[in-house]
Amino acid sequence: MEDEVDRLVAAWRRERPDLDVEPLEVLSRVSRLARHLDRARRLAFAEHALEPWEFDVLTALRRAGNPYQLSPGQLLTQTLVTSGTMTNRIDRLTKKGLVERLPDPSDRRGVLVRLTAEGQDRADQALAGLLDQERAILAELSRGQRGELAGLLRQLTAPFDNIPG
Repeated sequence: MEDEVDRLVAAWRRERPDLDVEPLEVLSRVSRLARHLDRARRLAFAEHALEPWEFDVLTALRRAGNPYQLSPGQLLTQTLVTSGTMTNRIDRLTKKGLVERLPDPSDRRGVLVRLTAEGQDRADQALAGLLDQERAILAELSRGQRGELAGLLRQLTAPFDNIPG
């Protein structure tokens, strides 16, 4: 079965035989798959009236376990955004009633961000919708193939996830 990347690689091999274009065979497919996944994510979240960034914040809180709260700094670490961006996001989610700010009992100047019952419900429903979309994307692969692919991709992503700062 030929795909668009095969055609792209063949064209580059014809036009630039002096270059080794082998990385395109993997990384162009990863890039294309990321675009398809982004569309699937947006569809799954839109069905629950959430933006992707809202899902990211809500599910970071949901994964924290009961009482589903984190400091803004912990949310920054998990969502890879700046403090100004996170403040804006928390403000917007608070206005929607999906999170609430509480005083941090261990730091009189600090706050904690806690998931509301509505926020938890929306996060749970959106996650279920996302998993349905992702299962459809992976349907052509066997369980073993999915495990092998996850391991190979982990080898590529782990160094980026372990860069200090």
